[in-house]
Amino acid sequence: MRILNATQMREADRHTIEEIGISSLVLMENAGRQVVAAMEAAYESELGGRVGVLCGHGNNGGDGFVVARTLIQRGVDTALFVIGSVADIRGDARTNLDILGRLGITVVEVSDEQTWELHFSEISQCTLLVDAIFGTGLTSALGGMMETVVADINASGIPIVSIDLPSGMSADTPHLVGDCIDASMTVTLAAAKLPLVLPPGETHAGDVVIADIGIPSEVLEGLEGPQIELLTPEEIRMLVEPRAPESHKGDFGRVTIVAGSRGKTGAAHLAAAGALRSGAGLVTVATPASCLPILASMAAEIMTEPLAEAGDGTVVAAAIDAVIELQHDVIACGPGLGRGPAVAQFVRGLLDRSTVPLVLDADALTVLADDPAGLEGREERSVIITPHPGEMARLIGASVDEVQTNRIQVAADFATTRRLYVVLKGHRTIIATPEGRVFINPTGNAGMASGGTGDVLTGMIAAWLAQLLDAEAACRIAVFLHGAAGDLAEGSHGQVAMTATDLVARLGDALNQLAGRDKDAA
Repeated sequence: MRILNATQMREADRHTIEEIGISSLVLMENAGRQVVAAMEAAYESELGGRVGVLCGHGNNGGDGFVVARTLIQRGVDTALFVIGSVADIRGDARTNLDILGRLGITVVEVSDEQTWELHFSEISQCTLLVDAIFGTGLTSALGGMMETVVADINASGIPIVSIDLPSGMSADTPHLVGDCIDASMTVTLAAAKLPLVLPPGETHAGDVVIADIGIPSEVLEGLEGPQIELLTPEEIRMLVEPRAPESHKGDFGRVTIVAGSRGKTGAAHLAAAGALRSGAGLVTVATPASCLPILASMAAEIMTEPLAEAGDGTVVAAAIDAVIELQHDVIACGPGLGRGPAVAQFVRGLLDRSTVPLVLDADALTVLADDPAGLEGREERSVIITPHPGEMARLIGASVDEVQTNRIQVAADFATTRRLYVVLKGHRTIIATPEGRVFINPTGNAGMASGGTGDVLTGMIAAWLAQLLDAEAACRIAVFLHGAAGDLAEGSHGQVAMTATDLVARLGDALNQLAGRDKDAA
């Protein structure tokens, strides 16, 4: 599902109106009615009281005028306020305001702080408020009377439904440009916007509903500019094909996981478990020889391959031949591998010599941080890296704060310049492709912030890559299901008590839920 900035949203409107022929008044009518439908679904009891609709003088206010008219026509007690001067209202918003006048609906003009103070006591008695003051066009912080309006509304404790964006947000950044409405629900029009799906903006958006207002999907998908998408279950479902009855294990890929070192065999096991639970036909863990007996006892389904090791129980470059000779479809490398010079030499050699797709995580990235030369994809061999913010920061020579402040740009720049796939883990995991596409994952929760969950994801990506031979699709499926399994595990164990093993146990439920076979999994 496409995520749009302000310029793209304006172009979608223009194209729909001028080239498709759907009038702007029709789009505004559709928007207002979709907002009312969302309110009826979420706030049935509040609609039994009084609803206050606060409108600005732009198109967002016009949407609010449609909301007010629709509510009144449905018998809802509604009070309508224009925040600003009525004389400034133009275009389609003015048309809808004039309709209200012809219907005899009272509109209260609030053009200064004194008038706001006079009417706020009335507004504060409402059971539900509609924020239709500013839409996607805002680029700077609110000032003057609007600061007071936002502060008073937020302090009222009344549920707030914002149209398109909570007033005070900019559609072009997830970061706040100033004070904004703390919405209980945001009904955004036609497509999602960045501040509704990424922190810190998302914390002010409440529940987000994407309303179809009549802009054709072809228009949204064809827009120029940043290609940023939100992963959805409908799209992920289409990537997971049912298995043919005559299938055998060779049809679903062979995965080698190079992982583990003395004291860190658990990471290797979790990566293997993620791969097995994601449907890989055969999974082999290649690990330092001294670690093999421990790993072999952890899961009967995994095969093992002993690797040459240093005295500290970490892999050495001499082990590369053994890994290459396994002739598997995908190699995942990194979980629990260790961080010494010998490990770095091994990882660099594997990057140089491997002809099959690689998934690199954890220690495999850390040992490359001082000199990431060679960390690149090739036309004949894709590379996927799965850093957490600290690992990403080391790779680009920046601070964690710098990475977290600009996650999309950091991931996209590294992916396009290095011609590889970046899965930047964390809240709202980012997937960036060599072609410049970016995906944002909505699944997952803070309970997944514990050791081992990233190792599980590494195995999952490798398994889906082995089955599909499509790196972008593998990242999208694995990241979405990883978060979905975490959400199911949260339902069973809560966030504090959840472990990576709990997440692995719910991967099958997450797949069933995606396919619609177990809608009540919890």
